[in-house]
Amino acid sequence: MKKIFLVITILIISINSRSQDIKSKIIKSSELNNNRSLKIYIPPSYYLDSTRLYPLTIILDAEILFNVYVGNAILFAKTDEAPEQIIVGIDQNQYDERYEDCSYLKENSLPTVQGEEFYRFVRRELFNYFDKNYRISPFKTIVGNTLTANFTNYFLIEDYPGFNAYININPYYAMDMPTMLQKKTAALKDENIYYYLSNNKYNSEKRQAAITTTNTLLKANENPKFKYKFDAFENSTETAAIGQAISSAISFIFEMYSPISKDEFAKNVKDLSPPDAIAYLENKYVEIEYLFGSNLKIREKDIFAIEGIILDKENGDYLKNFGEMINKLYNESPIGDFYIGRYYETGNKLKQALTYYKSGYMKLPEGDPNADAYYENIERVLAKRDGILTEPEN
Repeated sequence: MKKIFLVITILIISINSRSQDIKSKIIKSSELNNNRSLKIYIPPSYYLDSTRLYPLTIILDAEILFNVYVGNAILFAKTDEAPEQIIVGIDQNQYDERYEDCSYLKENSLPTVQGEEFYRFVRRELFNYFDKNYRISPFKTIVGNTLTANFTNYFLIEDYPGFNAYININPYYAMDMPTMLQKKTAALKDENIYYYLSNNKYNSEKRQAAITTTNTLLKANENPKFKYKFDAFENSTETAAIGQAISSAISFIFEMYSPISKDEFAKNVKDLSPPDAIAYLENKYVEIEYLFGSNLKIREKDIFAIEGIILDKENGDYLKNFGEMINKLYNESPIGDFYIGRYYETGNKLKQALTYYKSGYMKLPEGDPNADAYYENIERVLAKRDGILTEPEN
């Protein structure tokens, strides 16, 4: 299955190579005192809505990771499992720049002078450039592999982390990095931090030991602000494990964006009261819009996911609140009017029920296959009003 997914990813990259809006950009860096080559992927939808914001993802080791990440990002966006992203790749292998960019001092595991310059290039110059020239949402991700993966963590251990999500693929950790990460992630107080870590059998024993130690420390972290996932790709080739890590990381980081899954429902929703279930759904989409810039309407499948709670736990008492919530978020849909109509019908307030059922029916587009089924609600209320249909006795 994992091999199939990698093949699909490669095919997507090949098929979409002409349609992807990938630009090359040379940045003249005052911090580095030289020019840097960037690859920039802009989703096609960027040019269709001038108000929409997009999460920013920065890829180190772009020659290796950029195309794989872009291919996966497109797939996840098309299947509604992640938001579309603006993706920036920093080329670091033309003259082996990665070794100076990501160098650190052995005595304290902190960046060298050259490493500090590259840090400022990313955090000051790139952040400023993309904030000024593109519509960026608050959510930022950084991705690295081996040595560059270790470097991503310097943006996390600062007083104010530079990114919301960190993808560490086979990191070559500096000696003190595991304990620095443990200390920092345990102390997080503000926004959630998403941390992905992967290992594979082709890493050296020394690197595997450092990754294993880090995993032991981080998985014991009980701070609710720290979201963590680890994968050990023991049966994958060294190259395949990179693609598998990226797909797994995207799925993990953007899980909140996805429709409510069976696991999410069982963990967070099923035991909620009707008003709490409605609030959960509202808050989910408010947070999606804030973090990812996606003006995403509540999905029908998410509405239906909590419908049973509204009906079963309170005998329909909260149907009106549910319908009003839906109408507020996307009034062009007939679904909100349906639930409000059902609320009034349950309370035998047939005039109000008829008003909302008719309002919902008028919102259906011409030729809608659900029109006849929806009109049955109107006919049922009319029959009750005229005494043709009576409610069964309990």
